[in-house]
Amino acid sequence: MARRRTAALSVDEESAADLVIHARRLADEAVADPLTAEAGVVDLLHRAEGLGATHALVHALRAMAAVHRARLEHVEARKLLDRAARIARRTGRTRAEAEVLGARAAVNLEVGRTDAARRDIARALARLASTRTAGAGVGDGLNAYLRLQQAVLDHNAGRLREAEVLYRRILALGDVSEDVRVRASNNLAILLVSRGAYDEALDSSERAVRAASALGPVTAAIARHTRAWVAVHQGRLTDAMVEFSEVADVYAEQGLPLGEFHIEVADAMADLRLLPEAVSAAELAISQLAGAGVWLMHVEAQVRLARLHLERDDPRRALEVAADVIARSGLQARGAWADRARILEVQAMLAIDADGISARDVSVARRAASRFERSGDVTAAAEAHVVAGRAAFALGRTAAGHAALQAAGRLARRGPLPLRVRGRVARATSARASGDLPRAVREARAGLKDLAAHRGTLPTMELRALASGHGAELGEIGLSILLRSGSPSRVLHWMEQTRAAALLARLPVDGDDVALGGGGVAPAVDAPSRALSTVLAGPLRDTTDRVGGGVTAAALAQPARATVGVGTLRQQLDGGVLVEFGRCEGRYVAVVVRQRTANVVDLGPQSAVADPIRALVFALRRLADPRSPASAAAARASAEMRLEALRTLLLEPLDLSPDDELAVVPVGALHGVPWSALHAGPVTLAPSATAWSGASDASHAPRPPGTVLVAGPDLVGAEEEVDALSQVHPSARVFGAADSRRADVLPLLRQAGLAHLACHGVPRADNPMFSSVVLADGPVTVQQLHRAGAAPRRLVLASCHSGADVAYAGDEVLGFVAAMLSRGTAGVVASIAAVPDVEVVDLMLGLHRRLAAGETMARALHGARGEIDRSTPAGFVNWCTFSAHGAG
Repeated sequence: MARRRTAALSVDEESAADLVIHARRLADEAVADPLTAEAGVVDLLHRAEGLGATHALVHALRAMAAVHRARLEHVEARKLLDRAARIARRTGRTRAEAEVLGARAAVNLEVGRTDAARRDIARALARLASTRTAGAGVGDGLNAYLRLQQAVLDHNAGRLREAEVLYRRILALGDVSEDVRVRASNNLAILLVSRGAYDEALDSSERAVRAASALGPVTAAIARHTRAWVAVHQGRLTDAMVEFSEVADVYAEQGLPLGEFHIEVADAMADLRLLPEAVSAAELAISQLAGAGVWLMHVEAQVRLARLHLERDDPRRALEVAADVIARSGLQARGAWADRARILEVQAMLAIDADGISARDVSVARRAASRFERSGDVTAAAEAHVVAGRAAFALGRTAAGHAALQAAGRLARRGPLPLRVRGRVARATSARASGDLPRAVREARAGLKDLAAHRGTLPTMELRALASGHGAELGEIGLSILLRSGSPSRVLHWMEQTRAAALLARLPVDGDDVALGGGGVAPAVDAPSRALSTVLAGPLRDTTDRVGGGVTAAALAQPARATVGVGTLRQQLDGGVLVEFGRCEGRYVAVVVRQRTANVVDLGPQSAVADPIRALVFALRRLADPRSPASAAAARASAEMRLEALRTLLLEPLDLSPDDELAVVPVGALHGVPWSALHAGPVTLAPSATAWSGASDASHAPRPPGTVLVAGPDLVGAEEEVDALSQVHPSARVFGAADSRRADVLPLLRQAGLAHLACHGVPRADNPMFSSVVLADGPVTVQQLHRAGAAPRRLVLASCHSGADVAYAGDEVLGFVAAMLSRGTAGVVASIAAVPDVEVVDLMLGLHRRLAAGETMARALHGARGEIDRSTPAGFVNWCTFSAHGAG
């Protein structure tokens, strides 16, 4: 009997041991590939429960918790781990209990229960210590896993030096599972980025990616996710966005939430200055993480959102978000994240009312900067020093302000581009405040040069224009100093360094894909509640296209056009006058260049111009579709009054003659001014003096002979318009509304000497590169036209809002006109407002007759506008809103 009972026990123990081995293996698989492992885990749970195999059940519960944790179902995960811990403790499975406590610590940390996580790790280490045999040492695999959890706790609490020591010790151990090794390498890469060691971070990330490839799709995707994030901070934004896109596919296939993923995408988009998309990604992250109760990452997403609100000039919303972060990070015992929020709070208060800054605010920022510096977080320390310096200057504490800004400049020297630029701003601000104006200009110039080199690596005009926003403050610092010199040449040269620089790039043409229908119209991006599929099809997928996947480094290496000087402009003006407007410290200024002279004119506060522009735009909108004669009369009176106000503010101080032929380079909101209606003589506009100069050169080159006339569908009068114009251009290629397909039209536009598009225009003020004109087979975006090089020598856009280019930070401008001029079009005629369809035909006929007679765009439009019957609302709108651009 005894022998039979002993034999039976031996068989049961062997079976139980096999089940435990199977359970341990499934627990590891559930971490690496939860989707694939789930069915096996569920089956194992039932078997262990049915057999009463408590040891296997502990590991089965741990495995099932890993599946739930991967889905951010932390409540369910914690319940399972609580049960597993109780069973292990009751049955004396001390080592298994230590494993469960380590897994529970990870769950507690993710939901922000930092103290509970730390207690779990301490108990797990104590349990493990009690089970060690004499031969077991620090190389024990479970010990390494628990030390990894300890390092993660330190990392998330901002104790970066302690975390780095632990990560490196773990990686130096021999008896470490591949999963622990991958996670330690991955986390070390993240930490190294925060202290500016980008090359070493990439090496560590690459090691994690190589090892993770054998551990299942989820672990591999997490490692690649980090590699993409490292690429963002190295400035390799194209690589980063492509890898982010591929990682998103894996997460979606595995049914995993994307909360943390959206945080990293928000970082990437912020560095690209795709700010609406960055806000959308951050808000999605916050929503998903809050829904899942992952308060640890929720705090980090909120910090990103507060920073983005500041970038978008919304300090009050930033202040609200920062206050919530301070409260929540305090509960999580995460001092570093509370410090980040306090810095953002002071920054927001500086933006709202610098006079309200207190000595306490300066002290808060200085202490935070010191803590960041001691922990090795270079980026956060530099940013905190900048805020401390500005707060000190606001209080009149100049010595403290200089010290903080110099510390920021020192730390920022080896950071990513946005940080390096902020460092230059800090050093330039300090130099200007101390009266060392030459050094301030040198710092600003060096920062803009660094930015120009970075901009040259970006593969699309849009991304280059957005990148210029990083240098907006440097541009204003230099301009404010040079304006004191009174030298028109130096002021113009400086303004041209920061004016429409993205348009000077010679980007490659890729017409085949576009002509065949590649790309598409981007969806609106300010929709925080959109589904995951929309995000992937919208900001991420479109951004992957926008960052120009497939554009080679050699293609990007073509040199940009050099900025033009006053001497060259004088030679090209041919008796005309060029006026370039600028903004500095809340005021408009203008550099006026004539054939023999140049001068700088102060035009007064920007605020004086803003209201007349807004009121004029509203009046013109009413006139384009008046509801009654009385409404039309009131709108006309309002428009006339605002035109006179703008003329008085912007042109009268320049001492122009009524018949001067005028080239205007607007800035900011002045791109929305109907300049042709302000000046009696011919007027042309340009995004920069350099762009105007390039257009002037192009206009003197031999002109291609072909003319293309295109009518779009569903536009009243479009067919009649192109039919009438074909009488002026009898050899023109004419496309009616039904046959204006992109595959036929776009190649001809590239070769045409003159093109006319009578099509519906669909403006996108939020994303002007996705504004479009509608052809027979659908819309064609500005981006597609630009990529295809579909830029005729001269172009007439008889489409609504086709001339309403959008101004961006850094004095950049994007839209139809900018895209065409950057591709070599010499002259464009377009409208900044809605076009009265039928009434515009007479204006177009008058314009084309003069173009056929050899006049420039500006002179031809001036003459055609002179024939308009301005007594009608439609006639007045067309007279006001059409402008010539370039010099053709």
